[in-house]
Amino acid sequence: MTRLLFVCMGNICRSPIAEGIVRERLRARRLSDWITTDSAGTHDYHVGKAPDRRAQRLMAGEGIDISDLRARQVDGFDFEFFDAILAMDEGNYEWLRAEAPSAQRHRIRPMLSYARTPGVDWVPDPYFGGESGFRRVHELIDDAANGLIDAVQTRSTGD
Repeated sequence: MTRLLFVCMGNICRSPIAEGIVRERLRARRLSDWITTDSAGTHDYHVGKAPDRRAQRLMAGEGIDISDLRARQVDGFDFEFFDAILAMDEGNYEWLRAEAPSAQRHRIRPMLSYARTPGVDWVPDPYFGGESGFRRVHELIDDAANGLIDAVQTRSTGD
């Protein structure tokens, strides 16, 4: 079993979108029994809340329901439990690396390090913007999702 954790600041926009996209891809590729997902935030602003309504609406338009997800904050257990911790932006990446035990830092990677289209390193925060910001987040994460799953599959099978 491989466990993936997607992390942004408040766990209501980017990381739930990432979890939803990857969760759906895993289901479609019949990998859900071998690879699991979760998401969390580096801050506790929205703990217990559903994803932002704009994120839910965007994902529903793609046929992906993320309404079951609830925001939570990263805790110390996450660094031990998850095999890969995918940060959405540089600030959260640096926060995770500062909080993680040194033996677990290798598990933290930028989500877009798996993107097939080069040129953008971080997923921008759409919270204070409009629908177009959420669409851009979806595009970036969508580009990285298959690369991430392929990398995890290759690592697991040795292919």
